[in-house]
Amino acid sequence: MKPINAIRMGGVDVLPLVEGGKGVSISTGVTAGHWAAAGGAGTYSAVNADFFDADGQPSPQEYKGRTRRERHEELVAFGIKGGIAQARRAFDISGGKGRLHANILWEMGGAERVITGVLEGAKGLINGITCGAGMPYRLAEIAQKFNVHYYPIVSSSRAFSALWKRAYHKAASLLGGVVYEDPWLAGGHNGLSNGEDPTKPEDPYPRVLALRQTLRTFGLGDTPIIMAGGVWWLEEWEHWIDNPELGPIAFQFGTRPLLTKESPISASWKQRLTTLKEGDVFLNRFSPTGFYSSAVNNGFIQELRDRSEHQVAFASEPVGEHTAPFGVGPRKRLVYLTPSDLVRVNGWEAAGFTEPMRTPDSTLIFVTPERAASIIEDQVACMGCLSQCRFSNWSQHEPDFSNGKKADPRSFCIQKTLQDVSHQESDEALEHNLMFSGHNAYRFASDPFYGNNFIPSVKQLVERILTGR
Repeated sequence: MKPINAIRMGGVDVLPLVEGGKGVSISTGVTAGHWAAAGGAGTYSAVNADFFDADGQPSPQEYKGRTRRERHEELVAFGIKGGIAQARRAFDISGGKGRLHANILWEMGGAERVITGVLEGAKGLINGITCGAGMPYRLAEIAQKFNVHYYPIVSSSRAFSALWKRAYHKAASLLGGVVYEDPWLAGGHNGLSNGEDPTKPEDPYPRVLALRQTLRTFGLGDTPIIMAGGVWWLEEWEHWIDNPELGPIAFQFGTRPLLTKESPISASWKQRLTTLKEGDVFLNRFSPTGFYSSAVNNGFIQELRDRSEHQVAFASEPVGEHTAPFGVGPRKRLVYLTPSDLVRVNGWEAAGFTEPMRTPDSTLIFVTPERAASIIEDQVACMGCLSQCRFSNWSQHEPDFSNGKKADPRSFCIQKTLQDVSHQESDEALEHNLMFSGHNAYRFASDPFYGNNFIPSVKQLVERILTGR
């Protein structure tokens, strides 16, 4: 195994090992601080980050506003408060070693306001901003304002080229690195384009090489590329290290830091990770962002699949094959189904899926009465955690704060489920909430490092990675 030497990142020499930022409340100031203390770049999530009470315990984010706009303002205030609190914890733990990065999602509700407030309140504590889930054109401008480095997350050379030409060339000196996130293997939200097949993963090497070639045309040959998604043992990536064709390369680890002593996830979640099998992480498009995302295929994901499978198209009047009348809602307003679809609907109703709900695509989904009530309750309680949400039809843009479409009951409240899975300590919470994960999580079960239920510290994990394993 080749030695893992430091590279220049963010103006200093650090190990080419980056902790992947995982929100909500999964990558914290504690994990980031310890990762940086070990000599790499630690990343905490500034997406609805926890803040703390006088006893140092996380304070619940309780919303009191009566309208979505009022709750959105509370959410932004919570985000700033939590982002500052986590930055302080990370800095205290790191002791000034390594690099500390804050991760945000560009499609997060109030993203610019939150990261600006965090950087104002944590001056001198944060070395860089990592940002993906969208096209963050204004990222460079924000970084320049606070003289911190920025690290856009892209899944193609084309995406970076667009960002560079539109905005990033104005702040070239602060571009600390470019994160290439494999859209088939990374956990959380994925950057698959409409022209890419989610069922046919592509080799990352030629895609990263294309990104490097693009960087070189812009005079960025020495800017590190951070490979994210699918990285487990560095000996499997040895041909990437010190490869003049690829230039400076660092590696991001998002999934492996979940199973550390400092990781804030529950003991049940840590145990669940050691039982996953290949294929247990499911690439899906249920997210209210509209992006693909990768998550553990648990009861939560299965229920979302059931919603989409219990679905038929309808017409508002008889047309073509849509001739079978069907009453929807308390007033039984007629829509028209195909006769064959009506047979399917009758079967679903007999099985308890008796509540039809309209989607923006002129279809009906059929769910249980309890699930219908839960969906409506979550839609009403929306606090605008995304810039646009297809589940609730929220948009953070004036004048009407709506995306102009009907709320989509095939999706879910992402804020609610991520808060629940990160703060509840039960097997039930794991089964009925969204568990983001990279596709290599099944390797916990076979990696001898985790034998006999061993859970390493962050320091021990970094030391292990440096051996190639």
